[in-house]
Amino acid sequence: MLGLNKKDTSLLIIVGILTMLAPFILNPFPEGSAMAQFNAGYPDLMQRFVIFGIFAIGFNILFGLTGYLSFGHAAFLGVGSYSAVWMFKLLSYNIIPAIALSVVVAGVFSLLIGFVSLRRSGIYFSILTLAFAQMSFALAYSVLSNPKFNLTNGETGLQVYADDPQILQGANSPDLPHLFGLPMRATYTLDVGAWSFDFNAGYYLCAVILMVVFYLSIRIFRSPFGMMLRAVKSNQQRMNYTGLNSKPYTLAAFVISGMYAGLAGGLMAAMDPLAGAERMQWTASGEVVLMTILGGTGTLIGPVLGAGFIKYFENIFSKINDNVLHSWFAFLPDGLEDAVVFLIHPFIGKGWHLTLGILFMLVVIYLPGGLVEGGQRLLNRLKRKKSKSDDATSGKTEPAE
Repeated sequence: MLGLNKKDTSLLIIVGILTMLAPFILNPFPEGSAMAQFNAGYPDLMQRFVIFGIFAIGFNILFGLTGYLSFGHAAFLGVGSYSAVWMFKLLSYNIIPAIALSVVVAGVFSLLIGFVSLRRSGIYFSILTLAFAQMSFALAYSVLSNPKFNLTNGETGLQVYADDPQILQGANSPDLPHLFGLPMRATYTLDVGAWSFDFNAGYYLCAVILMVVFYLSIRIFRSPFGMMLRAVKSNQQRMNYTGLNSKPYTLAAFVISGMYAGLAGGLMAAMDPLAGAERMQWTASGEVVLMTILGGTGTLIGPVLGAGFIKYFENIFSKINDNVLHSWFAFLPDGLEDAVVFLIHPFIGKGWHLTLGILFMLVVIYLPGGLVEGGQRLLNRLKRKKSKSDDATSGKTEPAE
């Protein structure tokens, strides 16, 4: 199907099912129950799952295939957001021109940065990309916020105001991002007993785009171009000795990865028409590195799983506070209840980074291939158990060696 083999087609179908049925999958607990704290099926969080999944997929094309570790990809995320908001300010709230401009501008920006950074490799490349990202952050935060030519609005962030031109904004068009009149915030709520499921227009737009870019990443991975990128990762020096120039391939991978990041930035602005310099900080670049490694570097679905894992911890575990813990352990005697809450307190709320750090350490130590490797081990174990049970029921025995 669509030029994919059976395994890749199955993977694409799995991603499609997970994204389309996310409102049901991410709301397993009834509303009002003690465990409803762990539900993640509300529109804003689901949008973040998908958008950062796109960001991580693009980063994986560079890091997973070529081995070039960039610490500056947040610059393209921020550039995409600023471009989209400027399109809202100048033309209209229609998201199509905004997203298109964010991809184009991020592509041009990544071409310039990649042309310089790819003159070096290894840690020197990583430091160069980090330097460019921090310079971009400084420009957006201070230099380009100069009142004479205010392009970024500094620490306040770029947003749309009533006196902006919006020359194509119709009289009956919504005053918020929309897709040909369909507002991105439009949400239909389905109540089924004690459960409540939200179906958001913005989320499903992002989900469809995720499916498209995921399909494109599969084609890149399986193409001759992808094989050349793997050769670069395997032994670039030996590749150069054969007479092949690897620079055009690595630059193309860098630009494609930057365009993915710009697309993610444009979608963030499309869901919430605001762009700030904090999206270009080094911490945002480090976050996408963690997503890719945690999910499984060089795998297709790994970055999506890693993005969902980290964003889940960031949004769900950071909301748990002492009051929630006391409600969970209220059945314990008072002294024991306070002791349990005291022990768990450092790992929730503002301390969710500590919990994530411990989990990241465990994954790196015991699952070097990330969450994908964990899933593969689990499937292999289930297959072995099934084969043993089948042999036992059929009465077959293995010959002695």
